[in-house]
Amino acid sequence: MTMVTRARSALITAMAGALLAACAVLSAGEDPPNLYTLTPKSTFDASLPRVSWQIVVEPPTAAAYINTSRIALAMTPTSADYYAKSAWADRAPLMVQTLIVESLENTHRIVGVGRDPLAVRPTYVLQTELREFQAEYFHGKPPTARVRIVGRIVRQSDRQIIATRGFERCVRAASDQVAPVVQAFDEALGGVLKSLVSWTLRVPPPQPVPDGTPPPARGTREDDTAGCDKPGS
Repeated sequence: MTMVTRARSALITAMAGALLAACAVLSAGEDPPNLYTLTPKSTFDASLPRVSWQIVVEPPTAAAYINTSRIALAMTPTSADYYAKSAWADRAPLMVQTLIVESLENTHRIVGVGRDPLAVRPTYVLQTELREFQAEYFHGKPPTARVRIVGRIVRQSDRQIIATRGFERCVRAASDQVAPVVQAFDEALGGVLKSLVSWTLRVPPPQPVPDGTPPPARGTREDDTAGCDKPGS
């Protein structure tokens, strides 16, 4: 490499560094988004069974527009957007996973709850899909927070699906400002969490069963939904 080439390379490197530094200054000057989080459930029916098994709660799966820390909104049934300068404190699926774990623990009816099968020895795994997690404006203003989770209880030993059920709540916000919308999300998710946790504790037998035992016959269960308009209404 000649002296001229080396000098040119050094100049290019210096210019690139200066540009990156300028971008960093611009980014640092921007106002950070307002961060919001939601709360776990802490009150449950006294009739909840006490179980002697452990469960792992896997991270919920979600569509790309929900799998983000941005707070999703929909102006029409086929559009997706986000609130400006506002965000969840974590990606929505991870935040929901944490709240499911904490809500299960808050029942004081279960031996152990974890996120990692290596951390506990689970009898069951709770798999979930975060199907809906947005504020909907196409029902009129203020918007409606819609939360829908589909849960599956899977037996860890043979990966047998024990039961599947959907849980959905819709709550209209007090206004179209972000803080009341977040409060509506909290109420909607709270209703889903309470029903999901109660279902999770009631479906499997309270005591672990031997490997190969057929799953309990529960029949087909309708989705647990409240406050939501029917599709097409």
